[in-house]
Amino acid sequence: MTVSEHRYRHPLLTPGDPEEAAVNHFPTVFSFLEAGARRWPDDIWCRTPTGDCTRRDAFEAGRRVAAGLIRRGVKPSDRVVVALPNGLDFVYVWFGLVLARAVSVAINPRAVEAELPAVVEDVEPRLVVVSAGESVTTTTSAVSVADLLSEEPLGELPGQEAGEDDAVSFIQSSGSTGRPKFVIQTNRMYTMAAEGFPYWLGLSDDDVLLTALPLSHINAQIYSLQGSYGLGAQLVLLPRFSASTFWRDVVQYGATQFNAIGAMLEALMNRPTTEEEQNNSVRICYSGPAPTMERHREIEDRFGFRLVIGYALSESPYGLVVPVDRPNVYESMGVARQHPTLGEVNEARVVDSEGNLVEGGVVGELELRNPAISPGYFGNPDETKQMVRNGWLRTGDLAVTRPDGYLTFAGRTKEIIRRRGENLSPVEVELVLDAHPAVVSSAVVGVPSDMTDEDIKAFVLCRTGEEPLAQELADWCAERLPPYKRPRYVEYVEAWPLTETQKIAKKLLPRDRTNNEVDLEG
Repeated sequence: MTVSEHRYRHPLLTPGDPEEAAVNHFPTVFSFLEAGARRWPDDIWCRTPTGDCTRRDAFEAGRRVAAGLIRRGVKPSDRVVVALPNGLDFVYVWFGLVLARAVSVAINPRAVEAELPAVVEDVEPRLVVVSAGESVTTTTSAVSVADLLSEEPLGELPGQEAGEDDAVSFIQSSGSTGRPKFVIQTNRMYTMAAEGFPYWLGLSDDDVLLTALPLSHINAQIYSLQGSYGLGAQLVLLPRFSASTFWRDVVQYGATQFNAIGAMLEALMNRPTTEEEQNNSVRICYSGPAPTMERHREIEDRFGFRLVIGYALSESPYGLVVPVDRPNVYESMGVARQHPTLGEVNEARVVDSEGNLVEGGVVGELELRNPAISPGYFGNPDETKQMVRNGWLRTGDLAVTRPDGYLTFAGRTKEIIRRRGENLSPVEVELVLDAHPAVVSSAVVGVPSDMTDEDIKAFVLCRTGEEPLAQELADWCAERLPPYKRPRYVEYVEAWPLTETQKIAKKLLPRDRTNNEVDLEG
């Protein structure tokens, strides 16, 4: 059954006539925000260290921002770069852009000097929005949040005329050439995921969602911000992630759910237990990628919450999840996520390089098919053409289908290492290294070889005071991996270079020979 055949009712709208509720359309973000402000006008919604706001506060602030944008020449579909940290200012500007029917292009405010010129060149924005008192060097006009908020609201707003396929934002994603791509996010993508996220995690309006992830990415924007807004739940928005103060913030705000990516959970695991941690109120943590079964259990046992593993990407927020109403399936990305009222709208499959289905247990590329897939990359028609094949989104991620139908992550197609005439995924080696009792985490990369193809280098972060000899790790791998998958080089690290979303920045790990590495074949 296609999505258009489902009778869909926006969960926030409660018309008197039941037939009026059964409409075959997806709501826009504008109607989503408007309905939330109408249904819960005075309930505290977003809480931050510098102040709180209700949904009505945010919507009215958005109206003022929209007026300021429009009076400065912003028209529907114009791009506006947002260089703001996590906080209410970002929320208000984001609302304002939706109401003005403009396109948000958020960037990391700590990387403005390095990123802004290229972003401005690529997306040609009408404006750049910055914090009050901040100045930026750009060929595009800049305006402060304070100036926008000082405006008188307009009566009619362009956002009311938005369509489900109209762009809401561009999210930066790494490109194959090294230059960032701008993934187009539509109204349908936002509202479908905002309605789905609480359903996937079993959340209710009694929950308090917390995020320390950057609002310049879809996780915090769609899942936490919009997910809490449409659920009637509270949102705690922290400026950034800090392992040293995290549990204090959780206790202070009474958070019951938070999202973690990459190294965040390991950073918490590596800190001493505190009174705040022992008294935490969290019942659900949504994270990815999946740790080993042993580490998964250690995390849940220590913190006392259910660790829910999921998978998504900028090109589609409808990916995979391990359902909360079933027993944990360890070391898995889960199964295809579905919509709470639309039913089965999402499919996942694993295929070979030609797009043919592969057998269970065989590594292939993960593909998704659902209504919440990006229409492409702004200004990049070549990569847009390659993004979808026969209606299926090519994720660029490798996966294996288990006998029970769950999928397991097997690496990135772009990270495949060619060694001794064989292809291998770094994840295959990392899972073996991470299973060593002394290893916290690892990162495996291909490095230049004196012979042909590549050699394997493993960077390893160990538990404090438990660094094993390189030969011990070599023996560990030899017992569990065929010869062509065993690392040649090992280098220990004290900390990882991290991306903005707390993932290991493999691009920053050295590919050249270093004085700190051990050559296991030397």
